[in-house]
Amino acid sequence: MKNFDIPSYYKSSFISTIKELRKTNDPRKKDFTPTLLDFGSVQFLIARHFGFCFGVENAIEKAYKAVEENPNRNIFLLSQMIHNPTVNADLESKGVRFIMDTKGGQIIDWNELTKNDIIIIPAFGTTLEIEEKIKSIGLTTEEYNTTCPFVEKVWKESGKLGENNFTIIIHGKHNHEETRATFSHSNSSGPSLIIKDIHEAQFLEDVILGKASKEEFYQVFKNRYSENVDIIAHLDKIGVVNQTTMLATETQEIADFLKNTMIKKYGLEKSKDHFADTRDTLCYATNDNQQATIGLLEEEADIAIVVGGYNSSNTSHIVELCEEKLPTFFINSAAEIESNNIINHFDFRDKEKKNTENYLPENKSITRIILTSGASCPDTIVDAVLNKVLSYFNSTVSKQEIIEKLKEEA
Repeated sequence: MKNFDIPSYYKSSFISTIKELRKTNDPRKKDFTPTLLDFGSVQFLIARHFGFCFGVENAIEKAYKAVEENPNRNIFLLSQMIHNPTVNADLESKGVRFIMDTKGGQIIDWNELTKNDIIIIPAFGTTLEIEEKIKSIGLTTEEYNTTCPFVEKVWKESGKLGENNFTIIIHGKHNHEETRATFSHSNSSGPSLIIKDIHEAQFLEDVILGKASKEEFYQVFKNRYSENVDIIAHLDKIGVVNQTTMLATETQEIADFLKNTMIKKYGLEKSKDHFADTRDTLCYATNDNQQATIGLLEEEADIAIVVGGYNSSNTSHIVELCEEKLPTFFINSAAEIESNNIINHFDFRDKEKKNTENYLPENKSITRIILTSGASCPDTIVDAVLNKVLSYFNSTVSKQEIIEKLKEEA
């Protein structure tokens, strides 16, 4: 695995040592049990896999390289580099300007850009239409294109489906930058449709089996299908790809369900010509994070704290998994923890901040806390959260003692 050159202030020697010990003992990631950090009166369960992934580190390295190599030029990012407020704010402080918001809304008019400027494509990639717009200005996207390789893998898979006359079903959030980019690329290859969950897959089955009308289809999937073809007529051959940060289990459930739909309509033998068994297009880091979260939840704990950007899809899915078992607090930094009694956190379903009192259990001799983060969260932020919570407990051992104990057990 390549080592990326990212700013040192995103790294934590404590977290890095824990990760390195796990990597040494389990290089093939067969063991997703968490690391136990026993400080005495409080114990932290740290996920086997969390934090910056390959795609994020690649994007950060290229973005900071663009800043370093072009001190006297205007530098623009299409939208947020990654879904982490700390990283995006730091890039802005270095003069990088965002052209659009995460929903595609224009912040800076294209007329302000010139061919002498630098433009960075974020990790989510971008649409073919925006690529053409950039080229029309006289700018190139190759040098500082930070599109994640796993996103590009989805585009290639979509292209293969289109070449073989399959309609591409994209499991994703239609307003997410990555899904907008994937739809644009897949739409250039063949008819495409974005569905968000199993409920929409069930409705899609009704359409395929003739139980729902065209009018209902167009209402449910408004602005989420190829409009240059008779999309319903092309639902006789389908294949499923996904936004790389979706829940793997949900994507698999949707694919299995739609495969069974084709069996219902065409019979088992003929269904093979109507449903493409694509390889899972979820990225390895998202899959590892989700498996590591499942490993965390096999352990007993009092609460879970998940750290990451509030608009981070992969982080929200980790929160979703944790919430099924225990009280979970989704925060973007240690600043959200006001005291040992009050925590501010984000409800990703209602899209609003909430305030919870007495979040730490009372009258327990040992408190157990699950701690993890999304793929775009710097280790230093996780470390700061650990330090903040740790400060509320008495008679705890030092972090150095924790490291020495882990090394002895390795």
